[in-house]
Amino acid sequence: MADAAMNEKMEIQEEEDTQKDKFLTFTLGDECYGIEIRYVTEIIGLQPITEVPELPEYIRGIINLRGTIIPIMDVRLRFKKSFREYNDRTCVIVIDIKDLSIGLIVDSVSEVLSILEENIVNPPEMGRSLQNKYIKGIGKVENHVKLLLDCDKLLKDDDAQNLENI
Repeated sequence: MADAAMNEKMEIQEEEDTQKDKFLTFTLGDECYGIEIRYVTEIIGLQPITEVPELPEYIRGIINLRGTIIPIMDVRLRFKKSFREYNDRTCVIVIDIKDLSIGLIVDSVSEVLSILEENIVNPPEMGRSLQNKYIKGIGKVENHVKLLLDCDKLLKDDDAQNLENI
């Protein structure tokens, strides 16, 4: 019995190791963002969204994904960017945060990149800017930068509570 538990623990550790330093990158306008792959459960095309009253503007509504109701957040609106019509490149990244599955609407998904810890720097201190509170770090990839999101800060605690009750 102890061997089975040890093997399971080793498998979990190996899975964590294969996800370490891996980020799914996506675009919003001209900016490129990254999200730790360990949060991502799947990427889907845009589906019909049912609006739910009295949710924040950036929560566009809910979808039914194979029998599971998932709230959908437009990341552009969350970052106080202007709304952009959805097109055939628009994707939904389904992530798990705070014991909740949520879909993130992004302009397009790029690729999964390995960004080693030594190539990630803290975002510059620019006062208490709203933009920076969602950014955990800045990944340096060749001559480009990727803004790495802090998934836990995408949802305020009261948002998470409201969405759990949908």
